[in-house]
Amino acid sequence: MRWMRAAGRGLLVLAVVLTGYVASGAHADESAPGGRGPLTLATAGDLTGYLGPLLQGWNRTHPAEKVTLVELPDSADETHAQMTTDLRGGDRGRFDVLNIDVNWTSEFAAAGWIRPLPPDRFPLKSFLPPVVDTATYQGRLYAVPYVTNAGLLLYRKDVLAKEGVPPPRTWAELEHDARTIAPKYGLDGYAGQFLPYEGLTVNAAEAVYSAGGTILGDEGTRVTVDSDAAREGIGFLARGIREGWIPEKALTYKEEESKQAFQDGRLLFLRNWPYAYAVASARGSRVAGRIGAVPLPGPHGPGTSVLGGSDLAVNTHARHPDSAARLIAYLTSEPVQRQVLTRGALPPVRAALYEDPALVRRFPYLPTLRSAVLTAAPRPKSPHYDQVSLVVQAVVQDALTGHETPAAAVRRLARELAAISRR
Repeated sequence: MRWMRAAGRGLLVLAVVLTGYVASGAHADESAPGGRGPLTLATAGDLTGYLGPLLQGWNRTHPAEKVTLVELPDSADETHAQMTTDLRGGDRGRFDVLNIDVNWTSEFAAAGWIRPLPPDRFPLKSFLPPVVDTATYQGRLYAVPYVTNAGLLLYRKDVLAKEGVPPPRTWAELEHDARTIAPKYGLDGYAGQFLPYEGLTVNAAEAVYSAGGTILGDEGTRVTVDSDAAREGIGFLARGIREGWIPEKALTYKEEESKQAFQDGRLLFLRNWPYAYAVASARGSRVAGRIGAVPLPGPHGPGTSVLGGSDLAVNTHARHPDSAARLIAYLTSEPVQRQVLTRGALPPVRAALYEDPALVRRFPYLPTLRSAVLTAAPRPKSPHYDQVSLVVQAVVQDALTGHETPAAAVRRLARELAAISRR
């Protein structure tokens, strides 16, 4: 989930989907009227190497509705920048269907860049309930959930077993184990994603939410961050850096860097997306067979994860909106969603898959992930989300590096968010 991959933005998903769609035996009526024809799908860069060949399989089966893949940069921020630049250009632009981060839906809908979608065309009742909220804005469906995600606490179960302690459920337990157990084994204690980019916004929001606070309300029109809970959450992270049980090098970590540190056997605890569990458990990993996953801890028990993932949206000026909607419906069908998990190790949006015994045996973290998704909260909804996120990153970084106290940082954050909400 690099952040977007880990967050499930769909680097692997399109390839998985195309295979699943062909395998399901579904065939389109290529001669049907009503906005059908070729499509362009924009997504972040494909790091897998097999997306292109699978896309060719789709195109062979649907010659009148061929999908051309446009790969944008690997970075979430750069992908967002290129998508918004194209969409601001008016007319049709390059993209018909957009694979967007869940937190861009409100921004894109408020700007008029993506079109409302008829809910009855999509299997929304079959999804995990929280994911549907990520695709709505002001009560209307503007996208369809495609991949979901929730942060988990990964841990070295072999180390904790030697110490005779269970995985931490509270911040106090996490802090104690990171400070006292990790050094005995030559490990750093705890890390998340603390470089100032979207991942820091996620980690900061999770800390605030876990303490019982919020950042924005009423879809960005009300600032709620100035609270004891926010000070407690930001203070927890800042204290970890100051006291050293969060290593200073974690201030440079994104998803991949933090995953690699854990996979290389340098960390006792890691906050990351489920993809990191799958990769670290794979053959060749130094910690394969020695890791576990539990919900993120909070002050007094399990905390709250930020809801990640990606949604599929249709450009307001799409050339063939009916084909776009049909493609999205197939992408969210159960056979395809099953392959999203089994071939891509990405969390599906279909609820039933989390209770499938065969899948649970293969992916033992599924019950934990399901619980995390069901209790997760979205990042602050706002039509100015990109600005909101940049402010959160800048202010929280100053708190983590000791340039501001957590209390001063929260007051400043409230002021700067209030200025954004008035725009």
